[in-house]
Amino acid sequence: MSRAFVKEEDNIADEVPERMHSPHPNYVTPRGLAQLHAQLQEIEEALAALGRPVAGAVGDDGKLVDRQQRSVLERNLRYVRERISRAIPVDLATQPRDHVAFGAAVDTVDDDDQRRRFEIVGEDEADPAQGKLSWVSPLARALTDAGIGDVITWKRPAGDIDLEIVAISYQAG
Repeated sequence: MSRAFVKEEDNIADEVPERMHSPHPNYVTPRGLAQLHAQLQEIEEALAALGRPVAGAVGDDGKLVDRQQRSVLERNLRYVRERISRAIPVDLATQPRDHVAFGAAVDTVDDDDQRRRFEIVGEDEADPAQGKLSWVSPLARALTDAGIGDVITWKRPAGDIDLEIVAISYQAG
């Protein structure tokens, strides 16, 4: 059948692209794995709240909202399940204490005495605004293997900054 004879609403589910997975190993902190499980539960609850698919469920704007929401949730469910299945939990108690590795909280100071704290975490847990850096980010890679007293260069679009590592710790969870 020609696509000219297919109603646009019938293809809403087909228009939701899959979420791309990172090519990197999915290292996770205990907190990051817990967050993935919480996301999974939220998605499952949202799908359950939608109930069974209703043919022709139309929203206020005349679109098939129920089908589109379901498609997005199902896509996200597949993504999160895959992230959990690929998760490689890292026991922070076994990480080295004398240099930066995955899961480290790193305290730094720059030439202007500005102090910053960064935490090296998994990609799903990363939140740069909160100082949580994906382990594959350029800054996290620059920090990795550095020890207390070492100076690394943070290459930024706004200009490079030298950061001295003043403390390294690993928090539980």
